[in-house]
Amino acid sequence: MNETEMKDKQFVWHPFTQMKDWVSRPQMVISAAQGIKLIDTDGNEFYDGVSSLWVNIHGHRKAEIDQAIVEQLGKVAHTTMLGLANIPASQLAEQLVAVAPPGLTKVFYSDDGSTAVEVALKMAFQYWQHKGKTGKQKFIALEQAYHGDTVGTVSVGGIDLFHRVFKPLLFTPVHIPAPSCYHCRLSSDQAVCGMQCVTVLEQVLAEHHEEIAGMVIEPLVQAAAGMLMSPPGYLAKIRELTRKYDVLLIVDEVATGFGRTGKMFACEHEQVSPDMMTLSKGITGGYLPLAATLTTQAIYDAFLGDYADKKTFYHGHSYTGNPLACAAALANLKIFREERVIEGLAAKIAAAAAKLEQIGKLAHAGDVRQCGLIVGIELMQDKDRKAPYPWEQAVGARVCLQARKYGLIIRPIGDVVIFMPPLASTVKEIEEMLDIIHRSIQEVTERTFINSDSLQPTDL
Repeated sequence: MNETEMKDKQFVWHPFTQMKDWVSRPQMVISAAQGIKLIDTDGNEFYDGVSSLWVNIHGHRKAEIDQAIVEQLGKVAHTTMLGLANIPASQLAEQLVAVAPPGLTKVFYSDDGSTAVEVALKMAFQYWQHKGKTGKQKFIALEQAYHGDTVGTVSVGGIDLFHRVFKPLLFTPVHIPAPSCYHCRLSSDQAVCGMQCVTVLEQVLAEHHEEIAGMVIEPLVQAAAGMLMSPPGYLAKIRELTRKYDVLLIVDEVATGFGRTGKMFACEHEQVSPDMMTLSKGITGGYLPLAATLTTQAIYDAFLGDYADKKTFYHGHSYTGNPLACAAALANLKIFREERVIEGLAAKIAAAAAKLEQIGKLAHAGDVRQCGLIVGIELMQDKDRKAPYPWEQAVGARVCLQARKYGLIIRPIGDVVIFMPPLASTVKEIEEMLDIIHRSIQEVTERTFINSDSLQPTDL
């Protein structure tokens, strides 16, 4: 055990980690990175197969982003946005509005994906108070949704494992079935099943729209639920219904934004313009914490008034609009433009699809899901009957640890193996990473398990 690992185990509390298991086992320590590879303290190199938790876009140590941060450091690292403006935040807001879906004209900065959604929820609630429709206080969310870990975002979440302990703290949303729910995935026609979920939504809106402030949704992909995909047309139908019943649509593009689905934002696939859009993760190219909640002029205008009217949106963060983070985000967007990143994704997505077709033929690769360069491979004990493995066998974790032996870092969500590489990955690198996943699934699932006590999911 090296010195860093010792200090980590003595002092650090890791997120989403059972620390009893963590401190009892050897752990990898990353000391450097280059391009799409991470380097540990022993000098071993690993593909960054989940983009350092879905944030890295153009690879590590990208010269243009490095330089933008250095140049900003030579000016000012941080100033408050309470009573002051700064140059990078103003420039970035203009550029975000330029690339966002039509109608989103205002940018409210915060620190991460959770806070971006929290801002949207509070903003939507207060909007209706200002409009005189004070009964509109509830939110609709999907089953299996994940929107963050603050109290408000946990309230609209739907993943019981993560959220049940906090239920006494939460407000109660109206949860409706997701088009990617378990029953839809068993259906022979997911599109039909998805439209049944739309019918449920319309029934709720028809009966309760005067109580509903907004609907929050992850467009196209429910990420933390295991990369569950909604059928074509679903998002557009949601937009149609929320507009019909005068309910604000909040799209959570924290995981899907910045090219992950093959377009800059997932909304673009169905030409949807929401009332609010939340961004984080890839916004700085994976360099610094930053988030943004984009909204319409109409919502912004509802907060305008005299000081005595008390219409101000009383929400903010110490590091809101941090100049270093905004400088990194500006460099990120410049790379998208100059390197034509979106235009170059089609070949990479097709290469991934070809490899995934082969992985799907494995005996225990049950449901293989892809949206752009977002991939979830659900492992099943019996794929014909869609029978899962016993949870305690931690098969997904085993596969991911096996992949490390061949130079790939990935993480599972339960028994769903997640693959979300940096967009900068070449076709060849994507194929190599998926070959490692193919081999690792095969080796783990087609052999007799060792005692299940020898591995815990928190080893990852």
